[in-house]
Amino acid sequence: MATYIFYILGIIAVVATAMAITRRNPVHSIIYLVNSFFALAMLFYLLGAPLVAAWEVIIYAGAIMVLFLFIIMMLELSPGERADRQGPGPLQWLPVLLLGAALIGCTLLLLKLDPAGSQNIPTWYASPRDFGYVLFHEYALAIEIVSFQLLFAAVGAFYVGRAGGRKEAGGIK
Repeated sequence: MATYIFYILGIIAVVATAMAITRRNPVHSIIYLVNSFFALAMLFYLLGAPLVAAWEVIIYAGAIMVLFLFIIMMLELSPGERADRQGPGPLQWLPVLLLGAALIGCTLLLLKLDPAGSQNIPTWYASPRDFGYVLFHEYALAIEIVSFQLLFAAVGAFYVGRAGGRKEAGGIK
């Protein structure tokens, strides 16, 4: 049964990612990308890595997607003027509802089956002190590189958002 769940989650991740790439509306793309991240998190859990699954949800589906939404709002990206102002129709909601229902179904099956509980996987405990020591002593360079990348992304988003506002206000470049 776990094999079927694995393939279903893999298909969900691929389809949701393809939908994220092909959408014209950036907010719709982010919704599909979050759906893909949740599928990947459940794949990690299924493979016996619950901590990585939790990080996938917290960091990628949470923090990074909030950053993307912030950038979209700051740049004021819009999908263009539509002739009908009534909102999305039922056909536009169908893909995300199907993917979401499949994710919820797989989640319930994983909670019922708990593949990691049936195996004799030894439990390993790392205190916060041990985890922090390994993270900031053995992987200090990687942590600094990632922090600089996030800093450059934030400064770049601020610059792009600010440059658009100055042009409209007639300010100095």
